[in-house]
Amino acid sequence: MITGGRKLEGTLAISGAKNAALPLIAATLLTGDTLELRNVPELADVVSMMRLVQRLGVASTYLPGEPGRVAFHCQELLSTTAPYDLVRKMRASVLVLGPLLARGGEAIVSMPGGCAIGTRPIDLHLSGMERLGAIIELSQGYVTARAPAGGLKGARIELTQPSVGATENLLMAAATAKGTTTIIGAAREPEIVDLALLLSSMGAAIEGAGTSTITIEGVAQLHGAVHSIMPDRIEAGTYVMAAGITGGRLHITGGDLGLLGGAREKLEEAGLQFTDTADGFAVSVASEGLRGTDVMTRPYPGFPTDLQAQFMALMCNAEGASMITETIFENRFMHVPELARMGAQITIHGGSALVRGQGARGTTLRGAPVMATDLRASVSLVLAALAAEGETEINRIYHLDRGYEHLEQKLQAVGACVERIP
Repeated sequence: MITGGRKLEGTLAISGAKNAALPLIAATLLTGDTLELRNVPELADVVSMMRLVQRLGVASTYLPGEPGRVAFHCQELLSTTAPYDLVRKMRASVLVLGPLLARGGEAIVSMPGGCAIGTRPIDLHLSGMERLGAIIELSQGYVTARAPAGGLKGARIELTQPSVGATENLLMAAATAKGTTTIIGAAREPEIVDLALLLSSMGAAIEGAGTSTITIEGVAQLHGAVHSIMPDRIEAGTYVMAAGITGGRLHITGGDLGLLGGAREKLEEAGLQFTDTADGFAVSVASEGLRGTDVMTRPYPGFPTDLQAQFMALMCNAEGASMITETIFENRFMHVPELARMGAQITIHGGSALVRGQGARGTTLRGAPVMATDLRASVSLVLAALAAEGETEINRIYHLDRGYEHLEQKLQAVGACVERIP
């Protein structure tokens, strides 16, 4: 339950990145030594991934000291099957495919579930594993992958599109494959760089992470390491827009402006201004207010699809119209009918949405009962509610818990009137 109309002001800390934590947890399957991850966020998706690797043989222990320190130890694989009851909850579960194949020589993984934002097929994961020598079979909703007798072998893999998940899966599979693997057309997201940093600290030989060509020299085995998870750039971008839509000013600690990629330029174009600080950055709205700004989602370093719904909410309070074009996922406008219930004026034309901002005429968003449909759509409704007149009731907030750590506490601390209703 959110009562809108309050400017957000104060200091807000950014948590560890969900999209980095999930592949890092999958990587704990690759070694019999202990891996310590720091800055692990408390999120439903992280819990789901920890339960999955636990089923496969990974013991995890929360360590004393700062929050988010977890020790993982997989002395031996207890299973090479990732069952439907765990995988159906989260698409990122398919990231255990590469580590299981590399260490166990076999992986039986249920076809993944997750957000209802598009098909997101795993063809690129499977064709890449086949290039490394794996034999793939699909049957009754499961992928069965088996390594050849001598183990996986390095290969040249060309991705037809820069899939983040496929790049991560292939990085983990190739780390101990015999010979050299080159991934052409790799995704460039910072989360892939974070995974490469962990694998390198475990003894892997990786060059080019963060570029479109990654080279991996296979090593015989990987060892333990300590690694701190990068800050969540999507969470940071979301709270930047929370400051913008309420006309407030936030000091974001633990965030890195450089990780926003192409989003920073568009946010500045829309009227937000940034100032670097010793421990992060500050954000506020320029004196002229928010301006309608066109965006098109692109792979990193372009404008992220994971910030598209939030940007649409921001543009509802801008002066002038904006065209938002989604090129990554075909079903990622499911928040539009819910925003319309709050008074937003949005028209969809295929893969684009025309937003008629009402900033010059004062806030037109009004509180209403709305329903979250997926993770990022749900937080766009939170942003709209923070700026709306009156009360907004947001249902199905379990989507929020998948990707935003302590959301209501963080917002309350900077002046929002928000309450979780049991």
